[in-house]
Amino acid sequence: MAKPLSKSQIAAEVAEQTGITKKQAVQVLEVLASLAYKNAKNTFTFPGVGKLVLVNRKARIGRNPATGAEIKIPAKKVVKFRVAKAAKDAILGTK
Repeated sequence: MAKPLSKSQIAAEVAEQTGITKKQAVQVLEVLASLAYKNAKNTFTFPGVGKLVLVNRKARIGRNPATGAEIKIPAKKVVKFRVAKAAKDAILGTK
């Protein structure tokens, strides 16, 4: 299995494809990330890739696997990423 691309490799590829400098490409990635963090509460959509969504999880009963004792897991907010259909089709191929 191949290694995932690093931030500098992604920036280099973006710079090469768009004709901007690597430094500008890194700035674009940082702005995109900060924009996603800031707007995730309202759902941040990255066109063609997917969207970040804030989801409320309900409280539930869990089990300690070591002892088997039941524990109460409190309700909490979690961030989820939902992959876009276009990305799924591009990666997996259409049926």
